[in-house]
Amino acid sequence: MRIVIPGGSGQVGTVLARAFHADGHEVVVLSRGAREAPWRVVEWDGKTPGDWAREVDGADVVVNLAGRSVNCRYHARNRREIMDSRLDSTRAVGEAVARAERPPAVWLQASTATIYAHRYDAPNDEASGIIGGGEPNAPDTWRFSIDVATAWEQAANEARTPGTRKVLMRSAMTMSPDGGGIFDVLLGLVRAGLGGTCGNGRQYISWVHDRDFVRALYWLMEHEELEGPVNIAAPNPLPNAEFMRALRQAWGTRIGLPATAWMLEIGTFLMRTESELVLKSRRVVPGRLLESGFEFEFAEWPEAARDLCRRWRERRRGARSV
Repeated sequence: MRIVIPGGSGQVGTVLARAFHADGHEVVVLSRGAREAPWRVVEWDGKTPGDWAREVDGADVVVNLAGRSVNCRYHARNRREIMDSRLDSTRAVGEAVARAERPPAVWLQASTATIYAHRYDAPNDEASGIIGGGEPNAPDTWRFSIDVATAWEQAANEARTPGTRKVLMRSAMTMSPDGGGIFDVLLGLVRAGLGGTCGNGRQYISWVHDRDFVRALYWLMEHEELEGPVNIAAPNPLPNAEFMRALRQAWGTRIGLPATAWMLEIGTFLMRTESELVLKSRRVVPGRLLESGFEFEFAEWPEAARDLCRRWRERRRGARSV
């Protein structure tokens, strides 16, 4: 297959491009800057159809991941860039697909599990899940994230692409051993003795192992009955306290200093990020994937954490031996 990945130069895009390339597919990453890669990288501005649109014409699949990182403080400029980067790129991809003489069979559009409400009482699936934004006493930054997610999906839905099936990927955090990813950051805290309970520890963490993420995308490509919102998350989210305990055990350490909510507010301010990424309860389950017959290789976090720790160590040993 020919797979085009707009915004594919980040951590998740690299996970996908590497897997698709290793499987023998033709991979084209659309990036704002030229860079060396084993696959082809084509420059685009993420805003307007240009020469890059030729890559979409005749492709089998488009996986749009473009958007500014949310790992920042949500001040006015960053909010504008976060929102605009997602809407502009999604509209540009939609226009390229609509104009294509041979449009792709499927457009897999990034969204986020953050679209669901902060809750502890029940999991959010696609059918009965509660879209967030109306929670009482929710911080303004949390409501902003919901606004971004809903506007992002709306931009994809508004694209008129009758010849192309569209899937909105409401993805949880993709855990891979790659440097700079969320797992690398969490493991860094554990290795430093700081990987204890965050806040009250009750907030749920939804996650997906990188291999299952790749497998889920293949599944979405192959199953034509799946369109619209699809949650991509392991079926067993767990509270932060249990999540961090399992990660400490997987690494082989028992020490993990806890951090209260006020400590996290200070820490995230100093790190130029937002406490929402840690304190919001994301209890998301993959209802439609499971109903369609998809089976997770890593359904439980302790097993996934052990695999990721093992691969993290192997990567670091390999890097030192070069």
